[in-house]
Amino acid sequence: MLELPVINLETLRRGTLAERRAVADALGTACRETGFFCVSGHGISAASRDSLFQAAREFFGLPVDRKNELSIARSRHNRGYVGMGTERLEAQAPPDQKEAFNIGLDLPSDDAEVVAGRSLRGVNFWPDLPGWRQTMVAYYEQCLEIGRTLHRGFCLDLGLDENFFAAKLVAPAAVLRLLHYPARVPLMADAPGAGEHTDYGNITLLATDGVAGLQVRRRDGTWIAVAATGELLLCNIGDCLMRWTNDEYVSTPHRVQSPTVERYSIAFFLDPNPDAMVDPSLARPHQSPRYAPISVRDYLLSRLTATYNHYDKVANV
Repeated sequence: MLELPVINLETLRRGTLAERRAVADALGTACRETGFFCVSGHGISAASRDSLFQAAREFFGLPVDRKNELSIARSRHNRGYVGMGTERLEAQAPPDQKEAFNIGLDLPSDDAEVVAGRSLRGVNFWPDLPGWRQTMVAYYEQCLEIGRTLHRGFCLDLGLDENFFAAKLVAPAAVLRLLHYPARVPLMADAPGAGEHTDYGNITLLATDGVAGLQVRRRDGTWIAVAATGELLLCNIGDCLMRWTNDEYVSTPHRVQSPTVERYSIAFFLDPNPDAMVDPSLARPHQSPRYAPISVRDYLLSRLTATYNHYDKVANV
């Protein structure tokens, strides 16, 4: 069982510079060695967490036809319901045995970028469930604040100005994703809950219901289960941040085994502003860049196209 280091967010928020640097050093070590760590002091109450998971159960408990009214296939912006077996994160494996619901930055329909049809800048889909939207938007905002704080820690560790990432996280392409893994059935015993993959963006913040399933691939190639984190948030580095840091931080392959009892998790994928340029020569100026600069929008669309066929039509938007 993999025990992960714990990063105290409250110290990064309010500690002295020396205290923040000490936490940032531990954060950097985790980012270089395993790419995974836990977050304490995040400020999300147990009551808020319970309400969030209850809302997820309420949505996934709806009839399939009602969920499909909000299908991601009707969105050009990575919003809405993802049905069972829609994704295949591991090319050589059967389709993932999970369903999901994606929520982005909650923009109004008259927002200039929404009106212009800019990719990754659409309106959210919302089920007709009392209080549901408010619960999700509040949690989205909490996760965004946590992510911004962690990025200040990354900056301290990398020797950058503490606000290097601040302007790149003002209106991010971040996605809050509710996930439901049904209990494994004999007919699909070989199908993963989520196939082996690395995440696309900068970081992922994950809350789980305590049901086992998440596994991480160690550097020696062996797979190891991640210990239950309780009310701590689990965080891992995504490919975009690895690219930004010129491979100094690592995105670690992980997967979810189909559980023996149903499993819920809630992930917040912090992808920066769509127009932000991912340029390792700025973050690591003393190194030869391994990657050419690319916008967050172009990078994410290239990854989403590989996962959802319907993204082919928006690759050049």
